Amino acid sequence: MSAAQATPEAVEATEILEAEDRPWVTVVWDDPVNLMHYVTYIFQKLFGYSKSRATELMMQVHNEGKAVVSAGSRDKMEHDVQRLHAAGLWATMQRDK
Repeated sequence: MSAAQATPEAVEATEILEAEDRPWVTVVWDDPVNLMHYVTYIFQKLFGYSKSRATELMMQVHNEGKAVVSAGSRDKMEHDVQRLHAAGLWATMQRDK
C-alpha cells in the first residue's frame, strides 16, 4: 500500500507500533544542588558504571543540561527514576527518540 493509498487508521496503527518498539529512557537533568563527584558516585552505585563512564555522563549532564543514563522497559525506567530521586537527583523518563 503506498502512502497515497494508506488510510488514516493504517497510518495511526503504524505510528503506534513504531512507538511501542522504542525503548524508554531515563534522563538525568542538571541541577544547582548536587556536586559533580556525588553525581558520578550515584551513577556508579546505581548503574554499575565504571568511574570513567560515570564521569563522562556526569559531564554531559553538567555541560549539556541532561544525559540519558539508562534504557529499557517502562517499569525498569520508572524504578530507575525512583532510585535517582531517592538519591536527590532530578530525573525523568521518556520514550527514546
